[in-house]
Amino acid sequence: MNSLLRNLLCGALVTALPVAAHAQGATYPNKPIRLIVAFPPGGSTDIIARLVGQKLSERLGQQVVVDNRGGAGGTIGTEIAARATPDGYTLTMGTTSTHVIAPAAYANVKYDPVKDFQPITLVAITPYLLTVHPGVQAKSLKEFIALVKSQPGKLNYASAGTGTTTHLAMEMLKISAGMDIVHVPYNGNGPAGTATIGGQVQALFGSMPAVLPHAKAGRLRPIAVGTAKRSPALAEVPTVAENGFPGFEAALWLGFFAPKGTPAPVVNKLYGELTKIAQSPEMKEAFLRNGADSITTTQPQLAKLMKSELDKYSKVIKAAGIAPK
Repeated sequence: MNSLLRNLLCGALVTALPVAAHAQGATYPNKPIRLIVAFPPGGSTDIIARLVGQKLSERLGQQVVVDNRGGAGGTIGTEIAARATPDGYTLTMGTTSTHVIAPAAYANVKYDPVKDFQPITLVAITPYLLTVHPGVQAKSLKEFIALVKSQPGKLNYASAGTGTTTHLAMEMLKISAGMDIVHVPYNGNGPAGTATIGGQVQALFGSMPAVLPHAKAGRLRPIAVGTAKRSPALAEVPTVAENGFPGFEAALWLGFFAPKGTPAPVVNKLYGELTKIAQSPEMKEAFLRNGADSITTTQPQLAKLMKSELDKYSKVIKAAGIAPK
């Protein structure tokens, strides 16, 4: 987590946008809203999108329909959202993966996260949690690293897709620890978790909302948290940094975006409703149960964060030798 993201999480930079009095905002919405989630059901993005989408439906008086369009590291669904009519009736849950990493890791991404989207606000941030199949003979990060090093190239780890944050979180650890472990990409956090639970792969550095229920149920063994501080959801699990890798940080942010050109009064109305939802005690508690923290940003702050994160992950992609595809 860079300093900008840390400051945002502490609430130090969040300020309110002015409320625009305009007919477009006053009459919006008058029909259902499509919320595109660029990953399959069951993953972190889907979980957070459905929690917030339900409350947004209640506040706006119109149904918010989650439309899962997974594939290609989130780029398929995100491209669909970018090409949608900019009228406020198509939104997308953008993430570190779709709006920062994919444009750096994929050679033929057909959208520009800056030019094609209007940022609205972040709503949540979640740590990455390193988990292993219960049959793996490692109960700590140090034991896991030692196990991998004893069998170079023999063990596998799952990700939500090449170039996603689940991929790069493990690549950062691989580089830091000098491990040789094979990457097996899946089509989202849900399928990656299923493969790890089933023993097809040995490890997954997954986003907390997607893997937390399995960790608590014993289907996966949690061994390290990716953020600088321990997660209240699994306070007994140490961080990667605590295990001898100071400065290691891997987190996923999630926010709402509209196609570029969406009227400002509509964007401002959505901003007002979404920030109220994310900051409500009820939603904060729901996020915490899923291993996420509430976070809101203004549009300029979100744009600045995207640039900062793009710089960070571009360096990781280069260091990991991930060739654009």
